[in-house]
Amino acid sequence: MFATKIVLFIAVVSLLGTFSSAAVDTFIYGGCSQAKYFPGSPYESNVNSLLTSFVSSASLYTYNNFTVNGISGDSSFVYGLYQCRGDLSSGSGDCARCVARAVSRLGSLCAMACGGALQLEGCFVKYDNTTFLGVEDKTVVVRRCGPPVGYNSDELTRRDSVVGYLAASSGGSYRVGVSGNLQGVAQCTGDLSATECQDCLMEAIGRLRSDCGGAAWGDVYLAKCYALYSARGGHSRANGYGGSRNNDDDEIEKTLAIIVGLIAGVTLLVVFLSFMAKSCERGKGK
Repeated sequence: MFATKIVLFIAVVSLLGTFSSAAVDTFIYGGCSQAKYFPGSPYESNVNSLLTSFVSSASLYTYNNFTVNGISGDSSFVYGLYQCRGDLSSGSGDCARCVARAVSRLGSLCAMACGGALQLEGCFVKYDNTTFLGVEDKTVVVRRCGPPVGYNSDELTRRDSVVGYLAASSGGSYRVGVSGNLQGVAQCTGDLSATECQDCLMEAIGRLRSDCGGAAWGDVYLAKCYALYSARGGHSRANGYGGSRNNDDDEIEKTLAIIVGLIAGVTLLVVFLSFMAKSCERGKGK
């Protein structure tokens, strides 16, 4: 079963501005079942049909789930869902583009796997040969915390305010809280009932509070929901450290300067050696 036998791949996430303007195709995590299917099997055909349905549906709806029926008795049933982040709309094409990107990456990451799941910054896709639709699952998939903010009471107060709003909000499956320069986001998958969604989010938010209590930012992704907070337009979650986008740009500029310097140095060396070779040949001619 996919939920119990999973090979998980996790990548870091950079927060480039507010959550709403962050790159929607930034990879967060992916996982594949250990069980494989045979190429050309009915199950492969059903998986391809399911993933194609994801992309088509995402141009109209920000969430949908599917069950692709196989031939009776051949165990080729496949179940799946996709969901876009609550601030992405199907009309603008943002949701469809994110889902198409997720499907493409999932196909490469989990080739021939009977089950797979992939979370991007802006959307989530999952399929399996065992039904998980409508089943609450609070398994911790990813938990990351930023550097401590020390004894900055203002930062801690804002963090508590944001996280508290996410917990108390009755705004449905997608929630956003803001306090000063901090912003928090929480969301659960659309196949859960309102009660199950609240239960899942409370688990994620509780872990966010306990595990990332004094951190500058925090992410907690459960199998069916997530909660996170970070500074808007300032901090980066890349490599598990807080930082600014300007610092990242500075590092890129330094790296480029070094590369350009090395290329220039090699070019000068080649010219010098060529000059010396020609000088030696002229000397021998005399």
